[in-house]
Formats: sequence, C-alpha cells, structure tokens
Amino acid sequence: MHVKKGDTVVILSGDEKGKKGKIVSAFPATGKVIIEGMNTVKKHQKPRKEGQKGQTVEVAMPMYASKVKKAE
Repeated sequence: MHVKKGDTVVILSGDEKGKKGKIVSAFPATGKVIIEGMNTVKKHQKPRKEGQKGQTVEVAMPMYASKVKKAE
C-alpha cells in the first residue's frame, strides 16, 4: 500500500472528494484505510446496561486506499 497510519491524505473520488484527513488505521490485506472524520455513517446502538437508552453514533467506515493520495 502507498499510504500508512498517520499519513495526511487527499480524497480523490466520492462524496468527500478534495477533503484532507489523517489515516487512523490501515488494512493492507483488504486494501482499505480509515480516515478520521471522513466517510461516516450513522449506526444505531442497542442499550448495553439496564435502564440505558439506545443511541445513534457516527462511525468512520473504511474506504479503498486507491481513492486517496498523500497530501503535499
């Protein structure tokens, strides 16, 4: 992979095109990376403890490393 954890990258395609972000984690086996604050989805969480309410959480999802390049 041409990028690694900690690199600052620019997104080349998709809804977040042109935005910069830092790689939080990389998955070389699948060729994907997670960029902080980018490619987020809303996920519904069940209550974990008794009396606690369920909630909606925004989670950053992996995207293909081929869609990013290192920022200069």
